[in-house]
This record gives sequence, C-alpha cells and structure tokens, in this order.
Amino acid sequence: MNARVQPSTATDQHPPSYYAASSHPQPDYPPLQGQVQVDVCVVGGGFSGLNTAIELAERGLSVVLLEARKIGWGASGRNGGQLIRGVGHGLEQFTGVVGAEGVRQLKLMGIEAVEIVRQRVERYGIDCDLTWGYCDLANKPRDLVGLASDADELRDLGYRHSLKLLQAGEMRSVVGSDRYVGGLIDMGSGHLHPLNLALGEAAVAKSLGVQVFEHSAVSRIEYGPQVKVHTAQGLVQAKTLVLGCNAYLNDLNPQLSGKVLPAGSYIIATEPLSEDLATQLLPQNMAVCDQRVTVDYFRLSADRRLLFGGACHYSGRDPQDIAAYMQPKMLKVFPQLAAVKIDYQWGGMIGIGANRLPQIGRLKDQPNVFYAQAYSGHGLNATHLAGKLLGEAIAGQHSNGFELFAKVPHITFPGGKHLRSPLLALGMLWHRLKELR
Repeated sequence: MNARVQPSTATDQHPPSYYAASSHPQPDYPPLQGQVQVDVCVVGGGFSGLNTAIELAERGLSVVLLEARKIGWGASGRNGGQLIRGVGHGLEQFTGVVGAEGVRQLKLMGIEAVEIVRQRVERYGIDCDLTWGYCDLANKPRDLVGLASDADELRDLGYRHSLKLLQAGEMRSVVGSDRYVGGLIDMGSGHLHPLNLALGEAAVAKSLGVQVFEHSAVSRIEYGPQVKVHTAQGLVQAKTLVLGCNAYLNDLNPQLSGKVLPAGSYIIATEPLSEDLATQLLPQNMAVCDQRVTVDYFRLSADRRLLFGGACHYSGRDPQDIAAYMQPKMLKVFPQLAAVKIDYQWGGMIGIGANRLPQIGRLKDQPNVFYAQAYSGHGLNATHLAGKLLGEAIAGQHSNGFELFAKVPHITFPGGKHLRSPLLALGMLWHRLKELR
C-alpha cells in the first residue's frame, strides 16, 4: 500500500514572527540523502515528533526524524507559548467509552503533561524563558462558577500547585483591564518561548543519537512490516512509523488527515514596553486566557512585549492584515495601548478534532504505524504527553494512557477537505451565538 503527497510550495524557512526573530542560533540539520535503516521513523519536526523521538531514544531505540522544512516550523514554533494544564474539553463525554475511572485518568494526564515539560526543561537545561503563573479569565458570572468547579476538581485530583479564585475586585492584581468578572490563578501552569523549546529539544534528540533531517519532505510511504519512507533524495526503512504532522499532514495519510481540521490562529507582538506599563498590564507576569469560543490569550515576552493572540479561524481564509485584525481585539482589553507600535504579526495552523480530544493511537490496518494529532489549542503540553505515551507503546511497555486515548473513536469530518472547514465554521458560529445569551 502506497501513499503520495504533493510537495509543498511554502517556504522552507521559519515564517516571520517574534519567535523567529528572537530565537537562539538555529543549527542547519542536513536533508536526508541515501538510504537509512532504523527501528523507528518519525515524520514531523514539531513537539509531537521531537518528544516521541526523545522518548524512544531514551529507551534505546534507533530513530530517524524527518522534517519537511525547519525544526518547529509549524504550530510548535509559532504558538502562544502558553503552557496550560489539561487535555481535551468536556472529558465526561467519553465516560461511555473509557468509564468514569478512564475519564479521571485522562484528567490526571492533563496535569502530568505540564510536568513532562517542566522535567524536560530542567533535566536538559533548555533555555526557553519558562515562567510559572497562569490565570483563566471569566468573561461572565457563569464562567466564574465554572472556574470554581474546576478548582474543586483539581484539588480532588491531588493537584499540588497553588490555586486561587479571584472575584471582580481582585482582577487588577493579575490583569490591568476591567473586562473580566473574575479568574482562577494556577501556579502550576505558565508560559515560555516555544521555538526555543523546540530547538532545545532537537538538540537533546541529537545528543541521544536521533538522526535529525530537515528539508526532507516525505513524498511517498510504502506500508508493510518494513515501512519505507521516501523523500526527494533518500529513503528510510523502519520497523515502525510515527506520523506527527498534525495540521500539516495534508494528503500524506488521508485516513488521518480527514480527522483533523487545520484552523488558523493569529498573534501580534507589540514593541518592547516600559517596565511600568508592562507591570500595569500583567502585574504578576502571568499568561492569561479568557473563556470565549473565539478565545483571547496574552502574556509578556522576556523583553516585555505584549503577545496577544486568538481569533481562531475555521473558514480556511487568513486575514489579509493580521495586525489590523488583531489590534482592535487587543485594544478592547487594553485601550491604554492605542499608541503602542505593533512590531510583529503572524499566524499558523492548529489541528482541531471533532471531539476536542487529542488523537493518539495506531492505524488498525497498519499496526506498526502510530500517530498523534488534533490538540485543539492545547498542543504545548499535550504533545509532550503524546511523545511519552507513544514512546511507551512502541518500546513494548504497557501504557494504560496510550490504550485510553486509542480507545476513543474520532470521526472523519464530513464534506472532504474543501467543505469541512465551512461546515465547522457554521458550527462554531452557533457556539458564539450561545455566548450572547
């Protein structure tokens, strides 16, 4: 069985962004040339692929990682940088599939996912501006009721980090805006420079013996007991294949790509702010996120820029001018920034699944092909969890977490790749209308 994909016409360099402009020096990993034989071939040089490769190498397996462009080129290197606990949305919907205890385990893994990042950064000394402190922002009184319930549930799960529910009068201690009626501080979540994390993890993978290749887009896959992965100039033969391309899988594997919807998300970064102004906006230097379907999220960078993101687009059409589109949203929260210059604007694709649970498993008809995708905006932590679970499963270790995720069915979006985005956009419009009640 063969699968083909048309080569991309996109640039092979990192798209312009604050992260690309402020990243550590980026080594150039060579393109694959010739033939290589290993235990595992990992396709995708974002967090899913990098962390799967690290977990496998730590377990003694030989690994090749293929990246079509540059390490961290996709969402891994240009996301909001918010490291927030949790995987999925409304996990109780899966009780009928995994049982009440299974749902509880999924919630515990949502906590573990952040700890995996913490431990990886600490163990390998990765310099990525990791900063602890996060606050969920309540837009309406019912949001605050939900946040109080979240805090109670986290405590019942044995959450070891400080949690504090804030009322409207306390919000200025976290965010310099009158837009919010309350919030939930979580000192076990935080923020970081995602591209520097990806670059650091690539260096870790290489140090563990992983063969990393950039500019090595996969052109064809021959499935079978020995998987053959073809690029323009080379071939990888492996016992096991991992597909970690998420929103950029395209047609490489139609069975998987039909289950993930690429959706655009956008960020602007201001010029560096004065210390006084930065402290006024975010007094405790926390990452924050509101509770709306069209979510706003923002934080300060290490050099005191405000990074403001959100406006997830399901239509498949990007704004012609991201700054012109995002700046009015920022000014609704912080009108005091009206005279502040926007230095950077960028966007990228995140992967959305129909049920908002990360898709982690193996192909039924090709049991030596594993995958991880569709993080629905929680990719920074969930990718690291996926890498651990895939590493355990591929290495032959019993992985209850992998089995739980693999049990959950995921529908293929209707309408094919041309109609599924407009159909989901209509669905999200319905959710936004519900917020107006």
